[in-house]
Amino acid sequence: MPACNSRLRAVALALTLALAAAGARADTSDLVSDSAFRVCADPANMPFSNQAGEGFENEIAALLAAKLGLPVAYTWFPQATGFVRRTLAEHRCDVIIGFAQGHELVLNTNHYYTSAYSLVTRADGPLDGVDSFSDPLLKQHKLGVVAGTPPADHLARAGLIGAVRGYPLVVDSRHDNTADRMIADLESGAIDAAFMWGPIAGWKARAAATPLTVTPLLRETLPPRLFYRVTLGVRFGEDTWKRKLNSLLRRHKAEIDAILARYGVPLIDDFGHTAVAAP
Repeated sequence: MPACNSRLRAVALALTLALAAAGARADTSDLVSDSAFRVCADPANMPFSNQAGEGFENEIAALLAAKLGLPVAYTWFPQATGFVRRTLAEHRCDVIIGFAQGHELVLNTNHYYTSAYSLVTRADGPLDGVDSFSDPLLKQHKLGVVAGTPPADHLARAGLIGAVRGYPLVVDSRHDNTADRMIADLESGAIDAAFMWGPIAGWKARAAATPLTVTPLLRETLPPRLFYRVTLGVRFGEDTWKRKLNSLLRRHKAEIDAILARYGVPLIDDFGHTAVAAP
């Protein structure tokens, strides 16, 4: 009899654990606001977002909100350590416009664009047209890269660190801007090329006083990879909300692509092989 009771208790415990696990997986999309499209965003992170609504992520948020028939409501927070924890995780908002696919802090929607790290050069400069870390011309010139980004690893493998000027990865974007520093140094001749994330490179190049060329780096086969698929980020468990956003992204892809093109975002295919012509 005691053995039977032990088996019953074991079965009961297993059932309780299974029910608890099922509850943990339950869809929590009912916590998403139905009165506003609540977005978490950086207040000073162009070309992605700012408080004036001038970034392409602002435009995409406005588009999606309009399709949902809702106003946009922002929670502003610098996109640095603690960004997700202090915004999305605390239910201050319901979506982040722009998160790399596979990021462990959020539940990703389907991606809405793919871009790559790129080489920015002066259009009349000695490195214009270079598209690979193996190009011998790189050894002869001054190169700029953001510390801790994937291109830095490739530069180290290629033996080019001695030619590199490093720039900080994390700054308070309200008071400093790494990309602005890199472009200024490129225009002045302090560096001859800058390795930058594609969307930043494309936008900065368009605004520069000096003609600049942006070349996506698509020829590298060794890790770390240089191209990324970009998604919307929502909370884990909000699968119905994720599916609704996926539907919006699919149905309004042409409009989103047009927004990205206006900001000079270099778009590439989903496998990082070829550049995609702007719409």
